[in-house]
Amino acid sequence: MNTAAELKTELMRKTIHVLIAFVPALAAIDLSHTALLLMGGVFFYCCAESLRFLGFSLPLISPLTAAVLRRRERGRFALAPITLGLGALLSLLLFPPLPAAAAIYALAFGDSASALIGRFLGRIRPAFLSGKSLEGVGSCFAASALSAYLVFHDWKAALAVGFTCLIVDALPIGDFDNIILPVAAGFAGLISVVQL
Repeated sequence: MNTAAELKTELMRKTIHVLIAFVPALAAIDLSHTALLLMGGVFFYCCAESLRFLGFSLPLISPLTAAVLRRRERGRFALAPITLGLGALLSLLLFPPLPAAAAIYALAFGDSASALIGRFLGRIRPAFLSGKSLEGVGSCFAASALSAYLVFHDWKAALAVGFTCLIVDALPIGDFDNIILPVAAGFAGLISVVQL
């Protein structure tokens, strides 16, 4: 059973997660500096999390990290912020601006919708989804497709990104979905754009 405390933690966590949606706008201003910012953020988080794991506390960072940890992450190094930064970075480096934006928006909005809807409203959990709910993966599809449509202004490209995200979200890959989902979404977007 999900508690109010778990809902609060997940809402805080996904609020931070959604902030990655600012990356395409920053990259449009300066791609190199945005990539460096993401690399620096990943490196800084690795250092801060290592210190937290060793018992040292950094003002603001360590309490925030502790506040958004899921139960399964307590007592171990939390990988999600690292994979989030790497997923956005890979999207910027692998794809042209439009597919990269669609990939990062799928990461920001599709993955967040899946986690929140699936965890707190999901009721239908077939065995082939390894504990995930149909409502969660469906919301990943909807949010990813809608955000891709706003990027490409084409329903075919939007549906390709949405279905790709649905498939990736259904896989039992844990925190590595933050890397695999945007890369898969970016490839789907790129292939769709080439065919337009």
